[in-house]
Amino acid sequence: MTEFAAQNGFGADNYDAFHRWSVEKQEAFWSALWSYGAVIGDQGARVLENPDAMPGANYFPDAKISFAENLMRRTGPEPALIFRGEDKVAMTWSFDDLHEAVSKLQQMFHEMGIGKGDRIAAMMPNLPHTIACMLAANSIGAIWSSCSPDFGEQGVLDRFGQIEPSLFIACDGYWYNGKPIDVGAKVESVAVQLGCPVLLVPYLETGALPAGNIHAWPDVMEAHTAKQITFERLPFDHPLYILFSSGTTGIPKCIVHGQGGLLLQHIKEQALHCDMRRGDRVFYFTTCGWMMWNWLVSALAVEATVMLFDGSPFAPGPEVLFDFAEQEGITFFGTSAKFIDALRNHGLRSTDSHDLKSLRTLASTGSPLAPENFAYAYDAIKPEMHLASISGGTDIAACFVGGVPWKPVFDGEIQGPMLAMDTQVWDDDGQSVQGEKGELVCARPFPSMPVGFWNDPDGSKYHDAYFARFDNVWCHGDFAEWTSRGGMVIHGRSDATLNPGGVRIGTAEIYNQVERMVEIEEALCIGQQWQSDTRIVLFVRLTGGVNLTDELQAEIRSRIKIGASPRHVPAVIVPVADIPRTKSGKITELAVRDIVHGREVKNREALANPEALALFARIPALQT
Repeated sequence: MTEFAAQNGFGADNYDAFHRWSVEKQEAFWSALWSYGAVIGDQGARVLENPDAMPGANYFPDAKISFAENLMRRTGPEPALIFRGEDKVAMTWSFDDLHEAVSKLQQMFHEMGIGKGDRIAAMMPNLPHTIACMLAANSIGAIWSSCSPDFGEQGVLDRFGQIEPSLFIACDGYWYNGKPIDVGAKVESVAVQLGCPVLLVPYLETGALPAGNIHAWPDVMEAHTAKQITFERLPFDHPLYILFSSGTTGIPKCIVHGQGGLLLQHIKEQALHCDMRRGDRVFYFTTCGWMMWNWLVSALAVEATVMLFDGSPFAPGPEVLFDFAEQEGITFFGTSAKFIDALRNHGLRSTDSHDLKSLRTLASTGSPLAPENFAYAYDAIKPEMHLASISGGTDIAACFVGGVPWKPVFDGEIQGPMLAMDTQVWDDDGQSVQGEKGELVCARPFPSMPVGFWNDPDGSKYHDAYFARFDNVWCHGDFAEWTSRGGMVIHGRSDATLNPGGVRIGTAEIYNQVERMVEIEEALCIGQQWQSDTRIVLFVRLTGGVNLTDELQAEIRSRIKIGASPRHVPAVIVPVADIPRTKSGKITELAVRDIVHGREVKNREALANPEALALFARIPALQT
């Protein structure tokens, strides 16, 4: 960041001025970033068309690039991809190995008649093979979409059935928590209903092939000879990925992202905000069904080695990911806020057990990182590192706020807005506010706004999702607040905010108080419609052996009253054995709210543990 800023006349002593320039002089910023990131392709004459339109702004309208070509710029025998599948499987692919696999896959796709604009869908673990398939798809202009193999059959069809893929890529199974999970029957059934051929990647090595039009990975590799890859250079906004909303309130939305916008956003975030460099070893704990997988793969564009893990991060024990980090010299370690919280509850102290001398950055996302977990990370993981809490979303496949290497880190705060993102907090009247809670918005365009939604010909669904609340302004759906130090606190999703007495309260403010109590493993909070108002209901998953006594309830309420405010105190506290969450690990407040109010949860397939919903139905304490 310091190097790039200096090239544009700024010093490391004033991030606010540098950020303001990046927002107000977008053409200069993005053109400079194109050069700094050494983007391969034809930039064209124009940088930004319709700069005041959201949607409608058009970045680099004359450009021609290939996303895959930019990620595959490096060759040689050095490791490109290093994989661990729990403690069961380990593999390393060199940059030359990656090129060889992509070349052979590209030949296969051509033989199958797959081309520009066709969709390739994958239900895959986080394997090197998955990345090779994605790069081969993009190299010919096909559109990539993926999910993880733990999705149920209907969950897969709810996603891929909408986009009608020309090829379905799947594995024979996967490992989780030390156990092999065979998915052969699911692959066969999904393929029949999608009506397309299958490329099957053996991971469990069961030797069994599902029935149907099946191409086995080993056969494809053997049938072709590696040759020079041909990269199809296409317009900046040519569709690259189709990502899916969580789908907890209905059929998932199909969000189409363009190749150029994601390439530039990820170069900006990784090279500048995360300080990634050639030869770094970059890890993010993710599945192929979370946007952080797409983000992680982009680290190849800064010529880093991408570190992959698939399976449970607690198998065989909570130290497994730090074993990986120590053994392979990981420099950037990304994970979820829930994982850091779980490590603290397990009492893991990698400072006492692991040598993480290579680690420079620890990134956290998925949900707000609780203030006590900032202190835990610096005390128990590594004191000398950059702890970067980041926040964005599948909708933009990037971040609005995140780590800023020049600024100090404060407990409970995201450091600041990302470069070239006009991130603001607005009140209900559409006025920008500081020190008050409101809607997180982006007041100017940015290049990773979606190209649109799939099967939305007039753009109405896309418009209603982000631009209906405030005209010509991206409204993201987060309830947020700027602090006096210029940092941001995310208080939860706007649609999950609580409104007792008409006052908006963020659920994260309550979680921050109760989840630091040793008696509580996890919490979920909703607003229940009650007697012409809303009352706060707090569900708690208690530590083993703990009961919800009157004394513990009093302690919970006291903690919330003192740490947040009297308005945050729940009217009812209910113990539950489990809390439902999405496949990417986020708790599902909206689904629980629907169950409590007797409404149908429309898409249980989107949940990792849908059986947990039954725990919230017809609870006697919520009927009186």
